[in-house]
Parts: sequence; structure tokens; C-alpha cells
Amino acid sequence: MVRMRSSLQTTVGARRMPQRQPGIEARWYSIAVVSIALALGSCSSGEPPGGASSKNLRLMTAQQYTNSLATVFGEDIADSVPAPLPPTPRTDGLLSSGASSVGVNSDQLGQLQQAAVAVAAQVIDAEHREYLVNCTPADAKKRDDTCAESFLQKTGRLLYRRPLEPALLKQLTADAGEAADQLEDFYAGLAIALEGMLVSYEFLFIGDETEPGKHGDIVPLDAYSLASRLSFFLWNSGPDDFVLDAAASGDILSERGRAKVVNYMLDSPYLERGMRAFFDDWMEFNRFDSLAKDAMEYPMVSGVTLADAREQTLRTVIDHLLVKELDYRDLFTTRTTFVSRHLALIYGVPTKGEEWMEYEFPKDSPREGLLTHVSFLASHAHPARSSPTLRGKALREVFLCQHVPPAPPNVDFSKLNDAPPEATARERLDIHSTNPSCAGCHKIMDPMGLALENFDGAGLYRETQKGGSVIDTSGSLDGVAFKDIHGLNSALRNHPNLSSCLVSRLYSYGVGGMGSKREEKATLDFITDRFVKADYRLKAALKSIAMSTAFANVRSQNTVGTAGAATPSTAQNRS
Repeated sequence: MVRMRSSLQTTVGARRMPQRQPGIEARWYSIAVVSIALALGSCSSGEPPGGASSKNLRLMTAQQYTNSLATVFGEDIADSVPAPLPPTPRTDGLLSSGASSVGVNSDQLGQLQQAAVAVAAQVIDAEHREYLVNCTPADAKKRDDTCAESFLQKTGRLLYRRPLEPALLKQLTADAGEAADQLEDFYAGLAIALEGMLVSYEFLFIGDETEPGKHGDIVPLDAYSLASRLSFFLWNSGPDDFVLDAAASGDILSERGRAKVVNYMLDSPYLERGMRAFFDDWMEFNRFDSLAKDAMEYPMVSGVTLADAREQTLRTVIDHLLVKELDYRDLFTTRTTFVSRHLALIYGVPTKGEEWMEYEFPKDSPREGLLTHVSFLASHAHPARSSPTLRGKALREVFLCQHVPPAPPNVDFSKLNDAPPEATARERLDIHSTNPSCAGCHKIMDPMGLALENFDGAGLYRETQKGGSVIDTSGSLDGVAFKDIHGLNSALRNHPNLSSCLVSRLYSYGVGGMGSKREEKATLDFITDRFVKADYRLKAALKSIAMSTAFANVRSQNTVGTAGAATPSTAQNRS
């Protein structure tokens, strides 16, 4: 969708709120409270509100809320309204996977209602109604049920990601008309009905509904749920009219029809938005929301610098994987990236006055791959110093999907605290090897983190530590020895877990975190094999996941397991 003009600074008062009678608005708010409470109950009980066939429900993330509004109404309206949705817990390496365990409290519902009022006010204002309201009333000061029904039917299908039930459409149309009569304003009445849709559980929760009459341990999604699953996976927002049309015709349920939809979505500019959301989530960039560095230790690092560090890595990933469609593994050895004016101070790069520019570090530079980006180095360090342990732990858990157990309770740090001030990071960490309860975990974290010690806690390059000691960056990664950061990058690039980890996280992201790795193993192995044979191209992995039989199914609530479990034979039924 083309980016719309900037929104008007419309206030609630501009909609003559003092003259409004609260009955309809209050009723829709009460309905929202009840329906969302029922939806929350269904998340734990497996019984959806209203007896629908939903098997899983998960709350939209804040970004999905904003993106969905942008898909329906345009980016200017979506960007003008904060997304009042609660944060989700990181589950299986992803924030999005924790959405199924999050609900909405009364305060947040109140904020959602206020956001709905703000959105609706802009949709019907004089600037936007011309192209957002698909009809013109006979008299703008009176109700027009025909026009109202046309708008609510079209907009409701996009917001609810499926056609409105006839009874609901009739009720919404009647409420819009009643409000128009009370307010003597057709558009104000339309806004009341729209507000109701924007606080409904059908909009705020993503539900997996199955095909009617289908039974068994593994049940196929219905056409509209499959459309939503594909859309939130690839675009991080609800489906557009093209995808919903494929669901309405049933084409999306056939292999050929689904392939047409998937190819359309992979070619859409929305794919970049979706993949930025995935990599931002996977790489734990939510850390930047509260990340700060000691101003005395790192005076050149500001909040803007850290925000640009996050953006640099996302630009690099999208350019490498989607624009140039290169080998995923090469993200860890590439010298090509993007640098802003603020990051130039950290990297020692002339920016030529440009806000952002593509840049390739020279071959003799220590900067190579994502691990040497400020985003990774600064977010996995302490406010005033580096941390080989935090960096090594992040490398293991984020990029290799290996779980590192938490530190045991009551660890004795006395020997570490008694280390002389001139002790190097390696010497201080060697102290952990004397404690059997610490040695096991530190053995798999510290060698990689020490290879990054040429970069301080803010990501600036150094050759010596305080005191003048030359930094030793040698080590090994699962039996592969290296001498420096370049060796670590190469070992990571060729690590057998690197590709399977990406596939696993993508799949979990796609099915909403409803996964069980034991039962999904055959599916994940098959998709990883296809990814490898496609020369590690991201779009190939996305298509393999989206076209797999497992992706289009959910596991019965009566069976211990997950959405999308499949045997090798069913996984191979899709390209």
C-alpha cells in the first residue's frame, strides 16, 4: 500500500463528544470486555468463545497491531496511534511465541478503546474518508444503512481476517445508524461501529480455526485461518484482499492455489516488513528499548547511536537476504553493511555527510559479519565493560539454538573479586574453571566470547585491555580451533547447527509458537534439507515452511503435542 499523507491532528473533542450519548459506545465496550474475557479463557481451556472451532488463540503483538492498522487504513493513521498491547515473554527464543500466554487487563482494554476512538476519528475525518470510506451517504447528517453496511462489510473483513457473520454485520449497521441519528452525523455514527470492531477479540486475537467436520489428532486449518497464518508469518500483519479472496474461493486450500498466494506474498514489499520483525525478535533487539551505556566510559555512545546500531543490522540482513538473495551463512563473514553518521564515530568511517550509506569494510579490518556489529557487541555486554560470557551465551542461544543453563545459586565469587585489577578477561574467566559447578557452562560460552574481546562494551575496537595487556582472542567452537574473530566467524558460518537453528526459529514464528520440537523434528529436518539444497536462500526456507503440510494443520487439543506436527511423508507433500 502506498504510504498515505500525514494524518490530521484530530482530537476526540473534534467529533463533538460532549453531544454524544454513551449508550452504544458503552455497550460495545462491555461486549469487548466480555468477548476478550471469553477469549482469554479459551486460551487455557481450549474451548473458544461462542463455540467456534478455534484450537489456539494468541494476542497480537504491538507491531502486528500497528501493521494490521497500516494494511487496512494506511501507515499515517497506524503510526499516529501507540499500540497499547502488553509485552510478551520470550518463549523458545522468540517474543512472538509467548503471545499465546498473554492476556489483556482492564487498564489495557481501556487504552485499546482510546486507541480505537483515535483511529476511527481519523478514518472518518474529511481528509481520509474520501479514500477509506468506499461510499458516500445520501445525506452526511443522516443515517444511510446501505452505505454503512458496505463500509463495515469491506473493512470488517480485513480487520477480522474473514467475512463478518450476517447477524454481526446487521448489528453493526444498526448501531452505526442509531449513532448517526443521535449525533446527526453519518460519519460519527460509522466511527462508533468501527470502534467496536477495533476492540473486539476477533481483531485483537489471532485464532486457528479448523475446517468444519474434520476430526482426528491433526486437523487442517480452515481457509481464512490459513490465510492469517501465512500473512502473520510473512508480513507480520493480517492478510490483504488478494489473500482473503483466495481464502473465499477455497483456492488457498489446494497446493497450486497456496503456492500462488505464497509467491504473491514473497514478492510483496510487505515481506521486508515481516522479516524485519522476525529478525528483530530473534536477535533479541528488544534489549535496545532499555539499553544504555556508561556515559563516562563511552561518551561517544548515545541513545541515537544504539538505535542506529539496531537499524544497521536489520538493514544489513534485509539487503543480504531479500534484496541480493545471498547465502544466509555469509551474514557472519560479510564485510558489506550500512553505516549512519552516528555509527561512523564507532567504526571510524567517513560518512560523506549521508544519513545512511552502504559500506564495505576493507579486508584488513577486524569488522566482519554480524558478530562485529555494534548491535551484538553492545547489547551483550555490561554498561561499562565487555562480557565474554554474555556474548558467548548469546552466540550459543540465538544463532545455534543451544540452551545454556542458568548460573547455579550461591556461586562463590570471592576468587573472582579478589583477582588483581590488571588481570585480563581471560585470566578472570579462567578462575571459573576452578569451580566445578561453573566450569561446564563457561567452557561452552567463554571461548567464543573471548574471541570478541578486541571490542569493548560499546563495540569500539581495541588491541589491548586496560593495563596494556595484549588481548588473546584464540579459542575453539565445538572442536574447531581459531586464532581470532575471523576464525570464529568462519567456524560459526560452517557450524552444522547454524542453518537448522534459523529454520527452527522461522517455523516456530510461523505457527505462533505452538510447537513441540520432538514432534516437529521430521518436518524441520526436511525443511532444513530443502534450505541447504537451495544454497541457504531465505526465500527458499520461507516457501518450504509455508507450503509444508505441517504448516496448514493444528494438533487436536485432546492430543499432547502441537500445531503442525507431521511425519516425513506428509512434510514432503509440499514443495
